[in-house]
Amino acid sequence: MPSEGRCWETLQALRRSEKGRICYHRDWLLRGEDVLEECMSLPKLSSYSGWVVDHVLPNMQENPPPSETSTSPRSTSALGQPSFVPKSPVRDPAFSPVSSATPDGTKDKYESQHTEPMVLQSSQGIKVEGCIRMYELLHRMKGAEGLRQWQEEQERQARALSEMASEQLKRFDERKELKHHKEFQDLREVMEKSSREALGQQEKLKAEHHHRAKILNLKLREAEQQRLKHVERERLRKEEGQIRLRNLYALQEEVLHLSQQLDATDQRRDLPRVDLSAFRTRGNQLCGLISGIIRATSENGFPTAEEQAVAERALQEMRDLLVNLQQEIARACEDRRRQDEEEAQVQRQESQVQQGPEVRKEPPASRQGPGGKLNEDLQVKVQDSTMQWYQQLQEASSQCVLAFEGLSNSKDSQAKKIKMDLQKAATIPVSQISTIAGSKLKEIFDKIHSLLSGKPVQSGGRSVSVTLNPQGLDFVQYKLAEKFVKQGEEEVASHHEAAFPIAVVASGIWELHPRVGDLILAHLHKKCPYSVPFYPAFKEGMALEDYQRMLGYKVTDCRVEQQDSFLKRMSGMIRLYAAIIQLRWPYGNRQEIHPHGLNHGWRWLAQILNMEPLSDVTATLLFDFLEVCGNALMKQYQVQFWKMILLIKEDYFPR
Repeated sequence: MPSEGRCWETLQALRRSEKGRICYHRDWLLRGEDVLEECMSLPKLSSYSGWVVDHVLPNMQENPPPSETSTSPRSTSALGQPSFVPKSPVRDPAFSPVSSATPDGTKDKYESQHTEPMVLQSSQGIKVEGCIRMYELLHRMKGAEGLRQWQEEQERQARALSEMASEQLKRFDERKELKHHKEFQDLREVMEKSSREALGQQEKLKAEHHHRAKILNLKLREAEQQRLKHVERERLRKEEGQIRLRNLYALQEEVLHLSQQLDATDQRRDLPRVDLSAFRTRGNQLCGLISGIIRATSENGFPTAEEQAVAERALQEMRDLLVNLQQEIARACEDRRRQDEEEAQVQRQESQVQQGPEVRKEPPASRQGPGGKLNEDLQVKVQDSTMQWYQQLQEASSQCVLAFEGLSNSKDSQAKKIKMDLQKAATIPVSQISTIAGSKLKEIFDKIHSLLSGKPVQSGGRSVSVTLNPQGLDFVQYKLAEKFVKQGEEEVASHHEAAFPIAVVASGIWELHPRVGDLILAHLHKKCPYSVPFYPAFKEGMALEDYQRMLGYKVTDCRVEQQDSFLKRMSGMIRLYAAIIQLRWPYGNRQEIHPHGLNHGWRWLAQILNMEPLSDVTATLLFDFLEVCGNALMKQYQVQFWKMILLIKEDYFPR
């Protein structure tokens, strides 16, 4: 608004000019006053003179404004008289027409203060001056009102601008939101488009996958048919192999039976002198041939038709051999009977002719005395007392199994958990026995002894005790004895030096808990019947696999254990037994006798030497037994032991 500013400046300039200071009255003609009347008349005091004298003149005399001093001469010259009246009576805020009349005391005061004579203007001049002041006041008020209106207008404009700005901001936010929405819609359309494309690609891949799956299914079906045909052929082959294997076992069983008949015939003492070594040698060769076929079969699978034919020919040859042996024995018996008759006849003739004392001659059989007596002493079966002891131990083991049958067959989860904890607590310490002796071995012994005594022990981070179940003690004793024998079967068989730490713990437990010792013997006799010693006899109608299990062999899926593995296991168990009978727990009571001492070892050695030796088995067991406890037996029996060694060397080895 520059034009308005210039207007105000122009008005101010006009107001300050000489003519602008003149007061013009537009209504003087209406009042009927003569213009020159006042100039010609005597001057009169105005109604404002009292107020001017009291309020304005003192202030004007003390602080005369510069503008008044500059314009005073002009004003005086214009009016013809000097004037000391101020511009406006409202310049003092105490201005009021009512206050024009003041007390006389006040007037006297001002009159006494101003001693100089005061020249007053005419009433018309004062009136004009007052109008000018009034106009100025009115003009200022109009300016203030205009300024206030202008400020209000500016505030309204500011509010309008603020509202317009807020509206524009809202429109901007709306446009921004619209833009975001549009971008979101575009992005959604792009994503939907890509999703549709992906779905289309997926459908295409699915169709291709279905097509390939059909092809693969066809191939799989063909492969399955081929597999079924192969399985069927394999089943038929296995069935034929099983049949041939059963036939082969039957042939071996019959050959062994014929071999036993051959051996029984050879052991008869009432037969004449007949050289049966050739028959026995050939019989052993035939048995070895069939055993070799079965051994090769257990390694390769099932016997072939050629192997079965060879076994059948061997069986037929064995039958022919037995028939020939019987014929040879029959001829020898006939010859001997004829010879005996001739000798009897000769003796009768000599007895009749001869005079004097009768001379007694020993018969030929009596001349075979020492050798015949020795052969008659050799046994095939175990002694009755030993067999009775063996059966008692097996019955005790069976009764122990029946005692904890409820715990072992329980379906309750809590009972199963107790069974597993007890089994771990019994078997893990035995597995931890090593060749390192000392506090570790004593700690293991104390843990086993505490478990058997009903005290709680720590196993697997939990407290375990046999009192958790009424059948817990029987179960722990059985599993502990089984684990001791298994350690001999596995650990001692691989590491011979491990026999002694295992045996010393077993001996100490045996001394404190005799039932565990009986169960150890029962397990040992069951897995190694030669520790009795006991050679199980083949009974008629018995399956060959059962007979081999009785001999101590492991039979798995009609496959018999290899001879080397069998001898290794037997060696480990007999070594453990030989170590047990000579060792005592060092922290036990030395005054008590060993529960199963060296006397049982001497009995075992004497009985096995009184029995017919078995190929490979007897020699292996004798060597292992004497290597472990030979020194202890020598210290105990001294001369008798050396006699036993001499007997083994001179008489037992040749057999």
